[in-house]
Amino acid sequence: MPRALICGSLAYDNIMVFPDRFKHHILPERIHILNVSFLVPELRREFGGCAGNIAYNLKLLGGEPLIMATVGDDFAPYRQRLEALDLALTHVRQVQGIFTAQAFITTDLDDNQITAFHPGAMNCSQQNRVEHAKDIQLGLVGPDGRAGMLQHARDFAAQAIPFIFDPGQGLPLFDGEELLHFLNLADYACFNDYEAQLTVERSGKSIEVLARQVRALIVTRGAEGSRIYLPGRILEIPCAKPNAIIDPTGCGDAYRAGILYGILNQFDWETTGRLASLMGALKVESQGAQNHAPDRADICARYRQSFGATITL
Repeated sequence: MPRALICGSLAYDNIMVFPDRFKHHILPERIHILNVSFLVPELRREFGGCAGNIAYNLKLLGGEPLIMATVGDDFAPYRQRLEALDLALTHVRQVQGIFTAQAFITTDLDDNQITAFHPGAMNCSQQNRVEHAKDIQLGLVGPDGRAGMLQHARDFAAQAIPFIFDPGQGLPLFDGEELLHFLNLADYACFNDYEAQLTVERSGKSIEVLARQVRALIVTRGAEGSRIYLPGRILEIPCAKPNAIIDPTGCGDAYRAGILYGILNQFDWETTGRLASLMGALKVESQGAQNHAPDRADICARYRQSFGATITL
């Protein structure tokens, strides 16, 4: 079975709900001396990070993902989870004296959010090298430590392994010249619409020009579906309709797992894009990034229901 090496973060998402509205406690005229405390009786910890989320979804599809990430002293609960899911830890490096990356997210009753993110061991991601992974057919460079993202892109190119450049929340770490360098090394690129616009602004080049640097450039557009820029044409991918909208966290990562699976299995781009769209829809139906659990038969049935076509996984 073809294998994908997913370079990116493993992280804990600590999610708190404030049963009131921030606006009742943050005074605009006193914002320059802000000092507030929110009592949050509801707290849950979810497993996340782009590499973990993508690998989880690719495993649901029947793929064989390998995670390349750096983690800290507090990794034990996540390690147990990955082992239970039969996800290999061969290229997950534990760094002593540091925490695993984690986000602290407080949401109020208006769905406003205050988020703090601690990168922790992510900042050591350059210690992992792509050449240490064997029998890899496809790679992905996702949000991670800045030095690690640059290193892994160079590594994939040096090993002649095709890879997807998926900067996500890490995109602001790079200037226009560096983003163009990533695209010159990559075979594919994937952005959401905001990230695509930011890349256009920083590089000074249109999305059509950027797309000519890679075999395919994918732009996700939320409920409007996604757009795949291919040589000589642009493919519009419809949004698969979820049965319920519960939590969008991790939808983009689920989408990217569909893209990886389609490329690895040599699907045409329309099928690949629709599978990716469906994976995002299946994720939005559950709380957290890794709690949905359709089997392959479920995914095939939902694909037929969503697009009126069959798919074999």
